[in-house]
Amino acid sequence: MDVAQLSLRGREVLPALAEIYPQLYLTPGEEGAELYKSVVLSGEDAPAHSLEHFLGSEEDSCLAEDTPAGKAAVITLRQRADFELFLQIMANRCQKVSIPRTQGAAILDGVINWTRIRSHKEEFLRADGPDADWGEEFKRFTSRGSNFKDALIVLSVGPYSAIPAKRAGFSEEDWLSASHIIRKTHECTHFLCRRLFPDKKDAVWDELVADAAGIYAALGRYDRTLADLFLGVDGKGYSGGRLENYVDGPEDRTERLDALAVKVHRTLCRFEGIIASLGEVSPYEAASRLEEEIECWKQH
Repeated sequence: MDVAQLSLRGREVLPALAEIYPQLYLTPGEEGAELYKSVVLSGEDAPAHSLEHFLGSEEDSCLAEDTPAGKAAVITLRQRADFELFLQIMANRCQKVSIPRTQGAAILDGVINWTRIRSHKEEFLRADGPDADWGEEFKRFTSRGSNFKDALIVLSVGPYSAIPAKRAGFSEEDWLSASHIIRKTHECTHFLCRRLFPDKKDAVWDELVADAAGIYAALGRYDRTLADLFLGVDGKGYSGGRLENYVDGPEDRTERLDALAVKVHRTLCRFEGIIASLGEVSPYEAASRLEEEIECWKQH
């Protein structure tokens, strides 16, 4: 089953996804992490088909988003607890890990989909007969990741980057709506750039471009003030925001954050001029144009 072709809403979302990814039936923890290995790596079924550990919501959805790099499956989970639980299972191998409150979305690339493998096996044996060498065909089929691995974009619901509506300059309702568009486009931009620009990976740079595309999609223009706010940067240094998520290690952390914040702010100022010069383009076209600036980012 191709998850990117699904169109689901409400409480049918999690049960449908669990049929494709049975690890969702597992509960994070030592036992769940051990079972995860057999379910995901060996294709075994989960010992029990219960989703009682999820809350579920009528506002959940699983919808396809068209991008220049192909369709992406976008999963929105209304309950914050469900979003964190989903990431613990699907992104952290069913381990109990802390999900930062500033993280409202994730792209999970390379999720094994055993339903696609089993479907291909049925087609192969039907075409070549029950005595055909499935072992060899399995090796051939799984040698190409796109045959059996999925990319999932998972979104929570809430203020983007945990920024309150008043601070962002919006009403509560308008900010929730804008936050959803920013979040979705941000992650779809990651999906796009990782496929079209695989050699241009840089964690901070990727965030700048994805935020820019998200803001542009939500507002129809680029708002540098919002971009600064999301990451907690200005011309003087770091003031508290998502940027700290991308700086590792305690040594000289404050000094490094301040230096990086100034660099980021200058880059966002440059983004402002570039996007303004583009006229009316799609958010993904804007992201592609910004990707051309990565060498300038690396040199400064």
